[in-house]
Amino acid sequence: MKQRKSDEDAVTTHHTMEIAVALMFAALAVVVMIDSNRVGNGWASDGPEAGYFPFYVGLIMFISSAAILIANLVSRTPNRSTFVERGQFVLVMKVLIPTIVFVGLIWLIGIYFAAAIFIAFFMYWLGKYPIQKILPVAILIPLALFVMFEIWFLVPLPKGPVEAMLGY
Repeated sequence: MKQRKSDEDAVTTHHTMEIAVALMFAALAVVVMIDSNRVGNGWASDGPEAGYFPFYVGLIMFISSAAILIANLVSRTPNRSTFVERGQFVLVMKVLIPTIVFVGLIWLIGIYFAAAIFIAFFMYWLGKYPIQKILPVAILIPLALFVMFEIWFLVPLPKGPVEAMLGY
């Protein structure tokens, strides 16, 4: 029996993704509940402690995740339709992987230089812009953000060695 083209190009199914997301939400809910317990999730003489409401939000998340997980595991007719095809997955990865690198660079070189590299990379790689258009945009946007956040709004963002040398 011949499969449809979308089935051949499938990276994963709805069934698999529902299980994976339920597990991730359950793990996040456990983290929320544990941390809420750490800061206090009871009722004090002056009202609820800091972790009271987050604990119950985490509990609701956990119960919901468990219900979705169980429903998907015991279903006699799981949704095995294509969740994402290979071409779509590649497009998502073309954005996701450089974004992860950008976040990592923020802690090494600061948000402004990381943003300049990120903008330049995307303009060159995906936009196919010439260098004479890339450089002004990649320099001026982070510079404008620096002026706006650090000078006007006085909101400190993660900075790297260059900003430290300049006294910021």
